[in-house]
Amino acid sequence: MNNAMINIDKLIIGFDSALRTLFTPAHTARPVPGNDMQEPDMTASEKDLSAALMRVNHVGEVCAQALYQGQGLTARNEMVQQKLMQAAREETEHLAWTERRIEELGGRKSLLNPLWYGGSFVIGMVAGFMGDKWNLGFLAETEKQVGDHLAGHLQRLPQNDEKSRAIVAQMQIDEASHATMALSQGGAELPLPVKFAMKLSSKVMTQTAYWV
Repeated sequence: MNNAMINIDKLIIGFDSALRTLFTPAHTARPVPGNDMQEPDMTASEKDLSAALMRVNHVGEVCAQALYQGQGLTARNEMVQQKLMQAAREETEHLAWTERRIEELGGRKSLLNPLWYGGSFVIGMVAGFMGDKWNLGFLAETEKQVGDHLAGHLQRLPQNDEKSRAIVAQMQIDEASHATMALSQGGAELPLPVKFAMKLSSKVMTQTAYWV
């Protein structure tokens, strides 16, 4: 009975988190990176590029929230659950930073955010059901791939868009920290086919979110 009530509580919390992620402005405890910098003088095409890339990054943070919620719901170890929720709180700051930058650039968030969230939540739950070492291994690999993806964005962003670049650079540092945490807690190395499937699905998501 107690376990059932706990599971119901987790589902309610998860549903509340989904609504907050998708429909309310995110908040940040830390200052927004680059907040003290002046808005750069960019051409219309440069602003469009920055806005599109930040939209992709925002989608990544929406997915991260869903993944962590799904993983936390099915994780078996209480300490693992706490670590996942701590990482989710830090990812919420990334959500706030990218959301704010999109607005500053005159862009918009992805129209498919509910779809991205729902799919990522299910994936997170499946990872949790596989056991904590695979759950953490999935988290570590996800953060590694996100870090690689952010490095690519630092190369693609307009050189004079220092405000966007500051946000992406700090996100890259935080993602690396999350990956290190997951491995230190016993995360297992994922099989190559799983890593490849993750990269393929990520590529589909990022290319779609760039436009939609």
